[in-house]
Amino acid sequence: MTPRKTGADDPVAGPVGVRAEGDVDEQELAYIWAKVRAALDRPGLPTAIGEVRISRATAHHAGQPWTAGGEIRVGRDVVVVHAREASAHELADRLQDRLRGQVERLTHRADAARRGAEPPPWRGGGAGERQG
Repeated sequence: MTPRKTGADDPVAGPVGVRAEGDVDEQELAYIWAKVRAALDRPGLPTAIGEVRISRATAHHAGQPWTAGGEIRVGRDVVVVHAREASAHELADRLQDRLRGQVERLTHRADAARRGAEPPPWRGGGAGERQG
């Protein structure tokens, strides 16, 4: 089966796409893509570029046939996510949680770097005058 993509070619959706391989119908693919987009739709977040790959195992005995893996570049950082679940909706929810968590860590790390650029006033930095 040829892979199908959604999102990456859509000028309104943005440059993050979802690629499906295996027995994935259009509704499941659209739901997963909407969850990925919701996780990355945050004000002040740099442009996100990348792809999430979804596949469904054809083996009926597999306990968690849905797998996902993706690499998304957010500004200068790369977010890597992996998930494995029993259904498409569980997989979409897990992906959204993991993407949102990693994006939160990126933004807090950037905020901490900006705040830590100058030493606090009690260490000689800040707007106060130094006594010497």
